[in-house]
Amino acid sequence: MFHIIYLEPEIPGNTGAAIRLAACTGAHLHLIEPLGFNFDDKHLKRAGLDYHDLADVSIHGSFNDAMETLKDSRIFAFTGHTSTAYTDISYRDGDAFLFGRESVGLPLHVLQDQRITESVRIPMTPHRRSLNLSNATSIAIYEAWRQVNFEGSASFS
Repeated sequence: MFHIIYLEPEIPGNTGAAIRLAACTGAHLHLIEPLGFNFDDKHLKRAGLDYHDLADVSIHGSFNDAMETLKDSRIFAFTGHTSTAYTDISYRDGDAFLFGRESVGLPLHVLQDQRITESVRIPMTPHRRSLNLSNATSIAIYEAWRQVNFEGSASFS
């Protein structure tokens, strides 16, 4: 399925929500250290509810470690510093969606890394800094999943 990558996440509630999202969509969540919290954080547990055991979560010691693990995936970096909309991409199974820290987004050296397939953005109204991290992740995963006809989901009937 798809991969969600959080580079150095800072807010436990966002990561908890991403754990729940991963469990509900079949995505694999990759967290790149350092993390701004520990897994005993009550906000992380509350946001993830009882989905922690149902989600595939990996923790990587560095960006390079994560990229090595995902070397066969196309990596889409989400940023406000591009004109390509996330909806302009034809997603496929195995694609990975990279998001930066809540406070600053993805650093330039990551955006310029040769392993990044493309930088994409989620459109917003003018003069707004960013969406909430877990909301942006949900938008991306559900668009990609829609494009592959919600493969692996429960029936809608």
